[in-house]
Amino acid sequence: MKPFVRGDLEGFFALGLDNMLVFLLMSNLCLGILGFSNELFFGRILPAAAVGLILGNLFYAREALKLAKRENRTDVCALPYGTSILTVIVFGFLVMLPTQQKALADGLPKDQADLIAWHAGVVACIGSGLIEFSGAFFVHHIRKVTPRPALLVAIGGIGLTFISMEFVFRTFAFPLIGFTTLALAFVFYFGGVRGKFGVPAGVIILGTGTAVAWVLYALDMPTVVPATPIDASNFGLKIPIPAITEVFRDLRYLVDFLPIFAPMGFAFLLGSLQNIESAAAAGDSYKPKPSLMVNGIGSLAAAFFGSPFPTSIYLGHPGYKKMGARAGYSTLNGTLWTIVALTGTLSIFTHFVPIEAGMTILIWIGVIMCAQAFQTTDSRYMPAVAVGLIPAIAAFVASMIKSTLVVAGHEANMNFFTGTLNETFVTVRNVYTDGIFALAQGYLFTSMILTAATVCIIDRKFNQAAVWFLVAAGLSAAGFIHSYEIISGDVIGKLALPALSWNKWATGYVIMAVCMWITPLISREAD
Repeated sequence: MKPFVRGDLEGFFALGLDNMLVFLLMSNLCLGILGFSNELFFGRILPAAAVGLILGNLFYAREALKLAKRENRTDVCALPYGTSILTVIVFGFLVMLPTQQKALADGLPKDQADLIAWHAGVVACIGSGLIEFSGAFFVHHIRKVTPRPALLVAIGGIGLTFISMEFVFRTFAFPLIGFTTLALAFVFYFGGVRGKFGVPAGVIILGTGTAVAWVLYALDMPTVVPATPIDASNFGLKIPIPAITEVFRDLRYLVDFLPIFAPMGFAFLLGSLQNIESAAAAGDSYKPKPSLMVNGIGSLAAAFFGSPFPTSIYLGHPGYKKMGARAGYSTLNGTLWTIVALTGTLSIFTHFVPIEAGMTILIWIGVIMCAQAFQTTDSRYMPAVAVGLIPAIAAFVASMIKSTLVVAGHEANMNFFTGTLNETFVTVRNVYTDGIFALAQGYLFTSMILTAATVCIIDRKFNQAAVWFLVAAGLSAAGFIHSYEIISGDVIGKLALPALSWNKWATGYVIMAVCMWITPLISREAD
């Protein structure tokens, strides 16, 4: 098989578009929401991300060529790979942003809080990479004991809330751009039509959204394009610098986020395995262990140089193969975006292409992630999937409540994050924020456990359900789920290691386990 064929160009445009959206989102998060300096983003984070990107893309291209040679075929397609949109959102909003706010609440200056937030993201990336790498040796055992809906619902909940909902709000805030691209996304992705002359749907949507944004700018109407010129100071060769020795100085700010990246690492690991299996179903049978190991190595290599965003094997291998892509599209993708990341030229893309132009693609991705949890599940287990979405929804609601309190406190020059916060909500509006904040802490674990236990109950495997509830009790006792504390400006998780004190949630889960054990004694099957 040749290293490059004509179909690699179409595959490159499709995969490259995915990576451009990730880079745009990364820029919007780091420079906009977190307010990092250009030096930190363009000089440290982007070059580090390039390390994992080029390493993985070249490896998977090489594996495709080896498989083609071994099986004497010319139609082998490399596994798609890059930085995941999901990790950018999860590690950005659920690790880096809370860490930054906690540091600011402690009275640290903004530049120091930014560094601590960056360090937290890097440590989370290291943890996720270690799970992905080591999981290559035992991932099959995890799949054997965990019901499939439980493996999908955690990612599905994030897709519905922290990806789709965030950009749905922005779509309605900018309806001229948002509604136009939303209609196109529905037509192409839900309607199943294709662009003429082989133009990828993503190119049409992104191009249309960008054009509308600049037309509004030309008409002097409210729009989202930047009013300032491109900052040429961002250009120039940016050499990745090892950051591993810097990140562990702020461990006291980092331990609270283990309940976030630990289950995400397992979820990415299992998702990557499913993507490898999807490739096998399409005719390209890659060995899972080396593919998963390099997936983890890519995240670890990026984190070593300072990237807070893990890499992963993407969905969509059968689609890229159907386009005619082989090995070359992976090489082209890794090479182009590595050059962009190492030269600071991403600022050209971010200047001309606003994230709002492609946000409906992100909405679709989030909806599909949630829909997959239902579509790949037997209909009788759908209630279990619905149960598993509740903690993710609670986490999103908690995020909205905290944002509202921050804004209100800013306007009133007051701090509303006090010990009487929960009591005030109940007294004034009968809203039990104690339950919302508790369910939000470690919600990925809770989503998986509640779904798995519900599946076991539906199958009347009550002893297995009891085991899942005992696992939840252990996690509760250790503070991985539910435990939290209210600090100045935020509500954060609170680990309790070693777990020596009484915990109301752990006790509740033990009671649930007891209920499972006695169920066969007090009940009979329905007629």
